[in-house]
Amino acid sequence: MRPLLCAPGIAALTALAALTVLPAATPAVADSGTPSAFTVQDPRIKESSGLAASRAHPGVYWTHNDSDDGPYVYAVDSRTGRTVATVTLSGIDPRDVEAISIGPDGNVYVGDIGDNLGGSWPKVWIYRFAEPKELKDVTVTPVRYAVQYEGGPRDAESLMVHPKTGRVYIAGKHRSGGGLFAGPEKLSATGTNVFRRVADLKLWATDGAFSPDGTRLVVRSYFDVREYRWEDGRPKEIGRPNVPLQRQGESVTFTPDGRTLMYGTEGVRSQVSPVPLEGDLLPDHAGKAPADDKNDGRTESGLGDGGGDDRNRNLAIGAGTFAVATLLVLALRRVFRRR
Repeated sequence: MRPLLCAPGIAALTALAALTVLPAATPAVADSGTPSAFTVQDPRIKESSGLAASRAHPGVYWTHNDSDDGPYVYAVDSRTGRTVATVTLSGIDPRDVEAISIGPDGNVYVGDIGDNLGGSWPKVWIYRFAEPKELKDVTVTPVRYAVQYEGGPRDAESLMVHPKTGRVYIAGKHRSGGGLFAGPEKLSATGTNVFRRVADLKLWATDGAFSPDGTRLVVRSYFDVREYRWEDGRPKEIGRPNVPLQRQGESVTFTPDGRTLMYGTEGVRSQVSPVPLEGDLLPDHAGKAPADDKNDGRTESGLGDGGGDDRNRNLAIGAGTFAVATLLVLALRRVFRRR
C-alpha cells in the first residue's frame, strides 16, 4: 500500500488526527459489553493491512503487514496489544499481502492480492493454513491458490470468506475497476481460480468482512464504510456504520458476537478501534438490544444508518485535517526556501 502523503504531510496529519481520534478510541458505553480499543505493541507490525477475529482464541486478532515484510502472520491479544504467536508461511515469497479472513473450516486465508502498479500482475495468490490450536510461534506450509479475475488484472485489498458456505470473495479497490468478485464454490490448488464479478461496489475498498452468521457484509475505505445485507449470494446496501478517523484506515472485522466492528490502521503502535452496531446493521443472529428496538437503526436526527451524525462529523474532521495538514506543509516549504 502506497502512503497517502509525503513525509511532512504524514507527520502533520498524524499530529492532528491524534487530537480528533481520541474520543473514538474509548468504547461508546463502558458497561455495554463493547470491547475496548487496543494498541498493537509489536514494533514489527508497521503496516497492519488486514484483521480477522480468531475463532479458536477469544480476544485474539490475526493481522499481517503490507508488502516487504516477509511470510508472517501475527496473533495479537486485544487485552494487552501484545503478539502472542507468529506464524511463518514456509515456501512463500509474498508480493503484496493485503487481507486476511477465517473460513468455516477453521482455516486462515491470506490474500496476496495487492497490485500497486494498477493491475499489471497476471495472477495473484491466496494462502490457506489451519488456525493453530495453540498460540505459539510456528512454521506451516500453506495451501497456495492462483487467482485471476474475469475482465483482467486489478488492484485489490479486501478478501472475505463466507462463514457458512466457505466461498471466497475479493473486492476490487478502485471505484472505476472495483466491484465484488466471487471465486469458484471450491478453490483449486492445482489450477487457476477465476473470480467473476457478482456486484458493483462504488467504494474505494481497503478491506471487508462478513458477519459471523453470514447475513451481513461490510466493506470499508479510508474514511467511509458500507454495510450490506447478504441475500442469495449478493449484497444489498442497508446503511453506513460509523467509522473512526484514522491515519490510513486499512482493515475491518466483526467481533465474534457480531455486535461490533473493529477498525484497524497502518503505522507503528497502530490502534484498533471498536464501533458498536445498532438496529438493522446488527447481523440477524446478534438480535437487538432494547435501545436498538427503540431507535430501529436511526439516530436522534432520524438518519437510518446507525450513526450518521458521528459519521458526518468524522468525514468533516477528516477533510478539515487534510486541509490543515496541506497548509502546514506549504508553510514549512516556504520557511525552508527562505533559508
